[in-house]
Amino acid sequence: MSELTGNCLIGQSGGPTAVINASVAGAVTEALNHECIEEIYGCLNGVLGILNEDFIDLAAESQQNIRALKTTPGAALGTCRYKLKKQQDFERVLEVFKAHNIRYFFYAGGNDSQDTADKISKLAQQQGYELRVIGIPKTIDNDLPVTDHCPGYGSVVKFICTTVKELACDNAAMGQHDLVSILEVMGRSAGWIAAGAALAKRRDHPHDAPHIICLPEVAFSPEKFIDDVRRVLKREKYCLVVVGEGLVDADGNYVSTSSGQTDAFGHAQLGGAGDYLRGLVEQHLGIKARSAKLGITQRAAAHCASKADVDEAFMAGAAAVKAAVSGVTDKMITLVRGDADHYVCETGLADLSDIANGVKKLPREWINDDGVSMNHQFVRYATPLIQGESIPPFEHGVPQFARLDCERVEKVLPGYEI
Repeated sequence: MSELTGNCLIGQSGGPTAVINASVAGAVTEALNHECIEEIYGCLNGVLGILNEDFIDLAAESQQNIRALKTTPGAALGTCRYKLKKQQDFERVLEVFKAHNIRYFFYAGGNDSQDTADKISKLAQQQGYELRVIGIPKTIDNDLPVTDHCPGYGSVVKFICTTVKELACDNAAMGQHDLVSILEVMGRSAGWIAAGAALAKRRDHPHDAPHIICLPEVAFSPEKFIDDVRRVLKREKYCLVVVGEGLVDADGNYVSTSSGQTDAFGHAQLGGAGDYLRGLVEQHLGIKARSAKLGITQRAAAHCASKADVDEAFMAGAAAVKAAVSGVTDKMITLVRGDADHYVCETGLADLSDIANGVKKLPREWINDDGVSMNHQFVRYATPLIQGESIPPFEHGVPQFARLDCERVEKVLPGYEI
């Protein structure tokens, strides 16, 4: 395929992770190596930035700023959960791309974001506009199909395991076979995050916390849960439970939602599974239970990020640029685990259409028969993903994060009403 010369645009979408900025750093670093990419732009707040023609010049950023992205949480370019709803929105995207000679589009996001990228690319093809679109995987949920795992997952698991071990020390000091502590973690449709808490256990100490893991893949039974808690308290001074927010009952209904509200993509707003379990404990066992909800802290914990995760996120961003420059389009970068005895990871490619709106569930065979603990297959899968520390620089005792200069690119089109 002939070389395509023009500008590239990098965007971020959906919930941030501790490493999504590392993917931007990887993409910018690689784009600087290719003369066919003339300008390197970032769109502010995902597709909203495209619709509003809000671009910044990433090539104008200092190399120090770009490097600092690797240890900076959040989404440095800004993100959104806006859904392109009407044909007029998609037409506007192409109009903006043409006005700025955008020939390469790199979009870091999850399922819905890859669907958006796929639709933008298809419209460009229909209009005969040469555009190469590559998705960069991102989600702490680890539920994107095809890829072995997702950038963002290893770091959230590392943080949750750290939190579980710290809570266990606190609970062990206070419990007298009468303390139940419940930690609610993210995970809408799959239990990857909750399952990751199993790595907090020492291999030769099976009774370490967490004692119970409640997963969306296993239909929740209040009666079994209370029996499990009672059994743990007979043996241990305390019972530490980790529950995924997407916990469902035997009929497939969420045990707890936030007032029936949904987001822009129609997903239920979850939250409250931990409080629900706390209520069951207090009602049926007559003892005080505590419930904690990590919320967005678990995806923003750059101080506890996995180095393996950071490195792979950077690699995914760089691989996206390499693929596009070589002529590839309509693909998402995947992480491919090697067959060697020691862990190695490379990148691959998957069709955007195979990623969009799909969900990869936690394999049932990785869950023990008790339904509340993980077996060696999961431990072997997840352990390499949390290895190494990626610590941001500290100043005056607190971490310092990147702040982009955000030199604006001049708008050339009339405004657009969203």
